[in-house]
Amino acid sequence: MTLVDQNKIGFIFCDYNNPVHITALTKLLNNYMSDPMGDAPILDNKQQQKLVEGLENHTSAFVLFILYEGKYAGFTTCFVNFSTFKVKSYLYVHDVFILNDFRSKGLGKHLMQKLIMISKERDYCKITLEVREDNKTAKKLYQSLGFGECEPKMFFWTKTL
Repeated sequence: MTLVDQNKIGFIFCDYNNPVHITALTKLLNNYMSDPMGDAPILDNKQQQKLVEGLENHTSAFVLFILYEGKYAGFTTCFVNFSTFKVKSYLYVHDVFILNDFRSKGLGKHLMQKLIMISKERDYCKITLEVREDNKTAKKLYQSLGFGECEPKMFFWTKTL
């Protein structure tokens, strides 16, 4: 891994009214979807517009970009949820993606550390995420930051509608 100069890293929340941000978001998301860990068809223009509108109107959602040398290198999509057991808000990390050209430089770790910092500043009780069983790189990253399976072990279930 070639670590990057931290002074060249920046973070910016997506402004859904900023065309540069929207272009970056849709480009990054389509790259993620075509990645083996995304494994989904890319979005056409109509779907991209619906995605942006959906995120903008979802009051608990935010997208955070990571920039390297002023270039959009990756992003995360997050949702703020509420724990009935802890009676506090928590952060659910839905997407984490770094473009191929920026991988193996520690940017994913910087992005996750930023989310941890934001969560502490906002007094969230925890951060949750899901990771594919075969995504060894992501699992190693998350474990290095203190993430792990719940006790008792939980399962992620889906009912497609």
